[in-house]
Amino acid sequence: MQHPWDQRLGVWWIAEDHPAAPAVVASPSGRTLTFGELAAAAHRVANALRAQGLSDGDVVAYALPNDVDAVIWQLATTEIGLRYLTLNTALAGDEFASILDHSGATALVTHVDHLDSFATAGTAGAGLRIVLGGGRSAPGGFVTEADFLAGHPDTPPADRRQGDSIRYSSGTTGKPKGIVRALDGRDPSEAAHAMAIFGRAFDFQPLHGVHLVSTGMHHAGCQSFYLGALNVGQALAILGRFDAERTLAAIERYAVTTAYMVPTQFVRMLKLPRQVRDRYDASSLRSIVHSAAPCPPEIKRDMMAWWGPVIWETYGGTEGAATIAKPHRWLEKPGTVGRPVRGVRVLILDDEGRPLPPNAIGDVYIDRTDGQSFEYRNDAELTASVHRGSAFTIGDVGYLDEDGYLFICDRAKDMIISGGVNIYPAEVEGVLAGHPAIGDVAVIGIPDPEWGEQVKAVVEPVDGVEPSEALAEDIIAFCRARLSGFKCPRSVDFDTALPRTETGKLIKRQIRDSYWAGSGRQV
Repeated sequence: MQHPWDQRLGVWWIAEDHPAAPAVVASPSGRTLTFGELAAAAHRVANALRAQGLSDGDVVAYALPNDVDAVIWQLATTEIGLRYLTLNTALAGDEFASILDHSGATALVTHVDHLDSFATAGTAGAGLRIVLGGGRSAPGGFVTEADFLAGHPDTPPADRRQGDSIRYSSGTTGKPKGIVRALDGRDPSEAAHAMAIFGRAFDFQPLHGVHLVSTGMHHAGCQSFYLGALNVGQALAILGRFDAERTLAAIERYAVTTAYMVPTQFVRMLKLPRQVRDRYDASSLRSIVHSAAPCPPEIKRDMMAWWGPVIWETYGGTEGAATIAKPHRWLEKPGTVGRPVRGVRVLILDDEGRPLPPNAIGDVYIDRTDGQSFEYRNDAELTASVHRGSAFTIGDVGYLDEDGYLFICDRAKDMIISGGVNIYPAEVEGVLAGHPAIGDVAVIGIPDPEWGEQVKAVVEPVDGVEPSEALAEDIIAFCRARLSGFKCPRSVDFDTALPRTETGKLIKRQIRDSYWAGSGRQV
């Protein structure tokens, strides 16, 4: 009997060899697809795009909800040498317009539910505008999906060649940045097989299991892992907006084996009452990968105690992956984000760019030894500013231990300097996340006339807990029992909802601004 790993992997080859295998088993629209049906749908879109005269490197932007269409359009663009641009449907109209203009998008695809954003913002230079859903009528300037696809075959397009993305950072520090890599013209089936190898690195099993999609499909991390799963032959169970209990129900119903999640999802599931958590069977889980934001060690330990040693971690950014922390290695070295992946070196440099020894904290740089590189679109100055030679930084500080495992302390811009001492908010937030009354927390530095900055915690209480001075004092005491006093907040404010991106990153810029207004400085 042929072992699954000996078979051809990648979505296109799986569609040829196993057309009846399930590719999508659940979606908000109720639509399900086999691999054969998924490939045919993508081919049809690709042929229709080709008929419009789009050229290699042209950008097709789409703002689509979590559903099957996002996968179809992603596959279609990348099999004919185009760049796809995924837009967060939660963006405001002027944000859509800014990104569309900066990207130079040739085509725009959206869903009828999101047309209002584009009606307000316009559609920049995108000459081709397609709307999905809503039947056979379309507003001015748009064509319906049915009219766009009419008459085009669902067979593979001629002269297939691999495209890529143009990705925009989540923009937590200001205006988003467009990240692009050179197109290499590979055969799409070979490129899909490479994505299968990526999935295998996280123990995604070939031609077996179901991958849960529970974060925003516009996000690069979510895309990387659902593509890694799809290309090894796992079916996707796609959810809409995240809900903690519905996620647990989906894990049981579809016998989910793999997923990509962010730490805030772990926190929200752990906050469910014990009787709710115990109601659902999660024993099918094999590999749950998280990234995008720091995961407090206590949260990760609690998840491991609940689900078993199935929690993997990866570190990097939209600019490129850097490390993997396998579950057993993390348990040996709690807090690590792992060791470098193949083709990558991690460097810790001081302010002058000199390498630092093990356990010394400095700027984290990622060096691709396989020759791959990126640039920020139309911004050579910004591209140069994050590079030292071939190595680049995404703005984090951390250290390598004596065994070469990376530990991230915090974002360089988030570091608090109080009385000349460096304080890393992520460490403090990790401790405070364990307080039973805290639903979410941001630790920031605020102006202090004597020390330069002092530590403040801004807390979102769990449902049913009322803010009070007594609770603030209890939170500070909770922290002081677990960390050195100089790291702990000197004051606590409360908020009804802290601003986070969909991937769980705190938008600290928004939180800090009100505290620094009028100080005449930002740090």
